[in-house]
Amino acid sequence: MLAQAKGHAVSQVTDVHTHIVPPVLPNGKGRDARWPSIQHGENGDAAVMIAGEVFRRIDSSCWDAERRLEDMRADGVDIQVISPMPELLSTWFSPADGDELARAMNEFIARMMADTPGRFRGIGMVPVQDPELAARRLADVKAMGLSGVEIGTHIDGVPLGDRRLDAFFAAAEENDLCIMVHPLHPAGMERLVGPADLGATAAFPLETALAAVSLLTGGVMERFPGLKILLSHGGGALTSILPRLDHAWSIGMSLSRLMSEKPSEVARRFWFDSIVYDPRALTYIADMVGDEHLVLGSDYPFSIQQPQAAAFVGGALGELRSAKVMWRNAENFLGSVSAPAGLAKTVAGSSI
Repeated sequence: MLAQAKGHAVSQVTDVHTHIVPPVLPNGKGRDARWPSIQHGENGDAAVMIAGEVFRRIDSSCWDAERRLEDMRADGVDIQVISPMPELLSTWFSPADGDELARAMNEFIARMMADTPGRFRGIGMVPVQDPELAARRLADVKAMGLSGVEIGTHIDGVPLGDRRLDAFFAAAEENDLCIMVHPLHPAGMERLVGPADLGATAAFPLETALAAVSLLTGGVMERFPGLKILLSHGGGALTSILPRLDHAWSIGMSLSRLMSEKPSEVARRFWFDSIVYDPRALTYIADMVGDEHLVLGSDYPFSIQQPQAAAFVGGALGELRSAKVMWRNAENFLGSVSAPAGLAKTVAGSSI
């Protein structure tokens, strides 16, 4: 933490992939039955409720800045980048309802940043189910001091490479805001045998690869060369299939008509986090797509999180590479947006 790297300014270990859930959400009365709410129990425990059922059990680490700071100290992390729990992205709601939920989430993230200056950066959300509205809201996101937005691997079934999303991507590029792509409602769940949480382990990496290929074949990375898109969980299975995509491109299959460059070359424009759990997997990603766009992530505070993420990166990549991944690359990904000074301090549990 706050270590002096050789020849560089003081470094700040930055965890780019962590999530929050506010202690209170806007009232769901009269809305879609899937509108989320927070049901609080004892001892700081709570549950995210969706359609009257427990979606996920959580605790105060989801919204309590002081508790997060304690965990950050234990994990050797100086800065957390906080983003919504993916299910709260809610692109299946009407644009108006999605817009209201996004506003509440963004305000909570901005307040958390203001309450603890310098320790949190923010990635919010916008109602991408209406790309034109989402494009307009990105200016508000930037004005609030957030560095970007999180989106799912599809927008309620619309693939990310679909040109209907171009207005959103163009506005993100224009505002120099990063985009974090997180797997959400993955395809192929009916092919798995076992409990529902297999989705987060077996299906998420495949879902992220599908989204990444959609972005590649849809020409998004070529139409918007300034976009900064992070593929969660090390890009999922993308790096494993890039050699196959390259081969198909090189022998003149349909990929060669969709992309002017080899898929692996275009894929180097994506950003990747380090949540892969095995040093060999992280080294493979760094070798396959380079270490210039690789950042530290943990998935804090959920059970799937990468334990001791900073130590994991350092052990896997060595001093020089890990210095990039643990802090320097994050600065380039997040940009120079800072929280506005006028945000009032709030207390955990206050109404949104």
